[in-house]
Amino acid sequence: MTLTWLVVQLAVCAVLIGRAGYVLSRSADRLALAYGWGRGWVGLALLATVTSLPELASGISAVTFVDAPNLAVGNALGACVINLLFLVVVDALQRKQPMYREASATHLLSAGFGVVMLGFVALSLLTGARAPAVLHVGVYSPLLLALYLLALRGVHGHERQVMADAAAALVPATPAPPEQTRREWRAFGLAALVVLAAGSWLPQVADGMAQALGVSRSFVGTVLMAVVTTLPEMAVTLGALRLGALDMAIGNLLGSNLFNVAILAVDDAFYVRGPLLADASAVHAGTAVTALVMTGLVIIGLVMRPQGRALRVLSWVSVGLVAAYVVNAALVYLSKS
Repeated sequence: MTLTWLVVQLAVCAVLIGRAGYVLSRSADRLALAYGWGRGWVGLALLATVTSLPELASGISAVTFVDAPNLAVGNALGACVINLLFLVVVDALQRKQPMYREASATHLLSAGFGVVMLGFVALSLLTGARAPAVLHVGVYSPLLLALYLLALRGVHGHERQVMADAAAALVPATPAPPEQTRREWRAFGLAALVVLAAGSWLPQVADGMAQALGVSRSFVGTVLMAVVTTLPEMAVTLGALRLGALDMAIGNLLGSNLFNVAILAVDDAFYVRGPLLADASAVHAGTAVTALVMTGLVIIGLVMRPQGRALRVLSWVSVGLVAAYVVNAALVYLSKS
């Protein structure tokens, strides 16, 4: 298969995922208005889960059909790094002041859970085959799933408490005709199916490009696949910003990271040769640590709420996020697996 044809397929995947992500954003926002859901919760749970479907489909396809654990692990962790990098775009689009000045402190909870989950992944990657396993599944997999569910419950409970404390500021749900609501659910479901289909197609294209370009699967998964599979998150985030819903945008990106790490546990269940992270390249531990550093920078920004901007464009936190991503991409590119 020629490189040109592979690039065409990759472009088709990108267009399908990007368009479906926009439809998901629009339909989810209308459903939130119809049912009276909070935008922050929609961003963290509903949108973050659905927009991460490409990573889920790509990961399962990579370990079952392509037999490429490095593609699966690189895609999931690379998507986390890309999501955190996209916060730089969100920061740049907030022209009046850095986004950390306006963001809700609730995001500290989801970011904190992200640090814990990424820490488990980094430790498992460094431990390798010495990590305990149950049958062919690593012991870290149930822990990651438990932490993800605990994170959803914890963030939801915290958000409800915050909303209860500010009940006077709540906007009542906008009534919508039943037919309109059903139409939005159909659009939402169809877009999710498109995302799943394109995500399943992507690993084969990425694996072919790795061979054609002579680069490692780790690099293709961490950089190339991660960029394409995070297009729904980008589309949803930009859509949320157009609606003026900054917390929905940030919640979608941080929530997607929680789901992406949990995806590793699902991939592990489909990878029957043994624990997934034991067979993955150790270079992914660097990506996990990079995601930890970047998440830590976000937490610092949410606590310190910096006011100044570098070159009148970005906060110093965003400059740090870009630097961490560049270093990680270079290290993965130099790897041979």
